[in-house]
Amino acid sequence: MKIAFVGYGKMGHMLESTAIALGHESAVTVDVFAKDAKVIVPEGDADAIARAVKESGAEGIIEFTHPSAVMTNIKALLPLQLPLVVGTTGWNDKVDEVAALAAKCGGSLMHSANFSIGVNMFYRIVEEASRLVNNFAEYDAAVWEMHHNQKADSPSGTALDIARRVMSGLKRKTEIVTDEFKQRPQPQQLHVSSTRCGTVPGTHKVFFDSVADTIELTHTARSRQGFASGAVHALENLKKFIDDGSLAKGKIYGMSDVFPGMF
Repeated sequence: MKIAFVGYGKMGHMLESTAIALGHESAVTVDVFAKDAKVIVPEGDADAIARAVKESGAEGIIEFTHPSAVMTNIKALLPLQLPLVVGTTGWNDKVDEVAALAAKCGGSLMHSANFSIGVNMFYRIVEEASRLVNNFAEYDAAVWEMHHNQKADSPSGTALDIARRVMSGLKRKTEIVTDEFKQRPQPQQLHVSSTRCGTVPGTHKVFFDSVADTIELTHTARSRQGFASGAVHALENLKKFIDDGSLAKGKIYGMSDVFPGMF
């Protein structure tokens, strides 16, 4: 497959090299700042992004840029009607808007807070653990994450996904709190805290705590390679399933849609 890479920072480079190693072709790399990108576009120029991708002959797109740019990029790329995988986080509050745009223009988008196969297995583990803990009122819960000091948002999209999975099983938690507390937390509040330091690729922890003991579940990424491989495989499957009719055009999808039966 000829793949366009929108965003050509460290992650964009890894995505491109991973795709090539898996037998794909880099159709174009597009960025605002990266001097080694094949096409450098003015910041905020949606038309230039769409034009670069269209002229490249790409058959699929992977977008990994910045939370401040992702909505502009999605709006530019969806109308091209190419399978689009979005790895940028920070736009959860815009999902309904993107779904409406996809339905209107016939574009297809797949997104996830984390494409790592290990993280997605961790999600399932957290869901099951939360269902077990739900039977014991003496246990409280919390989520913590740590990432490198270049990450532009907090908490991570993965941490918020984990928190939602905790709440799906632990019914007494109904509210996510990401800010600092000015008073005692209420029993229904699930605290999601963040640390930014050094070059940490990503660590996520879930705590279940009682007077008697503490249970900790941890996923520690050693590099971003797992994310890159997962994103490329997600694009492969998105294109395959759209081409064979398993998935419809004009919709947005998640990991469970492109890896059926796994997540």
